[in-house]
Amino acid sequence: MEYVESTKAFYEAQKVFPGGVNSPVRAFGAMERDPIFIEKGEGAYLYDVDGNHYLDYVLSWGPLVLGHSDSRVVDAIVEQANKGTSYGATTPIETELGILLQSLYPSMEQLRFVNSGTEATMSAIRLARGYTGRKRIVKFSGCYHGHGDSFLVEAGSGVATYGTSNSAGVPEEIANLTSTLPYNDMAALEDFFELHGNEVAGVIIEPVAGNMGLVPSNYIFLQRIRQLTEEFGALLIFDEVMTGSRAAYRGAQEAYSIQPDITTLAKVIGGGLPCAAYGGKREIMAFVSPLGSVYQAGTLSGNPLAMAAGLATLKNYHEEDFNQLVNYVERLKEAVLSLAEQYALPVQFQSFGSMFSIFFSETPVENYADAQASNQEMFKRFFSGLLDLGIYIPPSQYETLFVSTKHGEVEFQLTVEAIDKVFQSLCRK
Repeated sequence: MEYVESTKAFYEAQKVFPGGVNSPVRAFGAMERDPIFIEKGEGAYLYDVDGNHYLDYVLSWGPLVLGHSDSRVVDAIVEQANKGTSYGATTPIETELGILLQSLYPSMEQLRFVNSGTEATMSAIRLARGYTGRKRIVKFSGCYHGHGDSFLVEAGSGVATYGTSNSAGVPEEIANLTSTLPYNDMAALEDFFELHGNEVAGVIIEPVAGNMGLVPSNYIFLQRIRQLTEEFGALLIFDEVMTGSRAAYRGAQEAYSIQPDITTLAKVIGGGLPCAAYGGKREIMAFVSPLGSVYQAGTLSGNPLAMAAGLATLKNYHEEDFNQLVNYVERLKEAVLSLAEQYALPVQFQSFGSMFSIFFSETPVENYADAQASNQEMFKRFFSGLLDLGIYIPPSQYETLFVSTKHGEVEFQLTVEAIDKVFQSLCRK
């Protein structure tokens, strides 16, 4: 493939945007190559400015369960746009989407729409602090909850120590209020709560982590978090920004049969437009303004275009559709592992619902340290090999792949054939 126009576009973009992009991973920096620039998306495919087309497993990082430019979603957006794009006032369509979300996530007795996953998680921890009157937040290594100051924090030298910022611009005073524990580590979790449980306002976790690659929680570990938060009067926050409608039809809380106190959603609920939500028990949400003293507001929250896109997506995405996606992923897992065995490559195919990741590792990946220990150089060659064959996967080992209802038998065969070719090339080097 040729990337002449994408190269030109990247050159121009670097004059305008830091690194030439508006979100870091789009720069393809970890893959040591220039990014592609997209002209349009249709069904399961993307088309770049050079006229190349790609079978897409990124799907806007998860939202597009119905694929690109689904006519039902596009029609709903156009119909609403003809009525106006924003009012700065309340609309019935917000309530309609809210009721639909409550039916899918019964733990969300009340909810509030916002515009991004980051805004949802930031609001959720503010609410946890306001409700409990405590300051400390607990998160887990490798989980990503957006770019809020409280989340850009690494673990200290031990479970009882302060966190340290991993981004310039985050004051030490804020980082010190976040404790980061290892994912899926029961002993570290219990030791921390024994020492600091009474300080904790909330524990936030991706129940199925998608930002160190796809790494599910151990059920007993997740259940223990639920028990400890209840015991110590802290709130459990499930970050289902990625896993909503993906880990299971009703999210990871359905898959694990665990009800959090607060849930954050985004991606699928906006059908590809900026939309997110946070919600939980009625008594907790009563602390949010205008009822309570926890302030949060947004000019474009509940934007009618996003509401229309979200409704059109969720009304046309049913449990049988989700099961179709799971079947696709399971078949792909079987095919990839068979090829890995044929070529004697150390491959872990980790999946949950309609999400999956491929690691080049001898052993399963259970936490961030395991993900870091996987063969990054081999993944880099894997990514570039697939891209040049017209298969687009995330340009980072630490991201997750997604499928849509537009991924059918033709797309399955194209993928397997491409992976076969790339695996052969990996064996020759």
